[in-house]
Amino acid sequence: MNIVFDFGAVLFTWRPGALLLQTFPQRVHTPEEAAHLSHQVFGHTDWHDFDRGQLDIDSVVTRTAERLDLPQQALAALVHGIGERLTVIPESLAVLTQLHQRRLAGDGVTGLYYLSNMPVPYARYLEQHHPFLQWFDGGIFSGDVLHIKPAPAIYQLLQSRHALVPASTVFIDDLKPNVTTAESLGWQGIHFTSPQQLQSDLALLGL
Repeated sequence: MNIVFDFGAVLFTWRPGALLLQTFPQRVHTPEEAAHLSHQVFGHTDWHDFDRGQLDIDSVVTRTAERLDLPQQALAALVHGIGERLTVIPESLAVLTQLHQRRLAGDGVTGLYYLSNMPVPYARYLEQHHPFLQWFDGGIFSGDVLHIKPAPAIYQLLQSRHALVPASTVFIDDLKPNVTTAESLGWQGIHFTSPQQLQSDLALLGL
């Protein structure tokens, strides 16, 4: 079985609301306000273009600051520092470690891959600072290929690059629409809600 991981909020922490609460305390006072601003910042077309490698980091900062009337210096510090804020989720790493060991032993896991919506600067940071990424047999960061999930093209690109058999491929993602696309292509899907739930769902697959 091939296992394909999303990164943000699966293997690495991604708490955009908390970041905005810390960065703009005079603008954001409650979790609800943080969630609203998070959608305006990270759910906008500009951020999606940054994700898919069509907008550079300084441009997304300038556009977002102007559009939302946010202090540009503070926003720049936040956006430039996100790579460092993507810290490993220890329990998820433990699951990956088990799968890696099974991969080496030839015990049910034929390949480990990743498929992540990740702007280029953060992708390069993760590669440089997390040696366990070398455990993966391959993967795709959206910023490198000009496609983002949940568009089918990015899944199909991973599938073709590594000759993945859809029925023998399991995709793990915290966002349900991303899982739904994988399933529409014949992959098996796991909607990630916690490392414990992931472990249980993998066990149901004999992993």
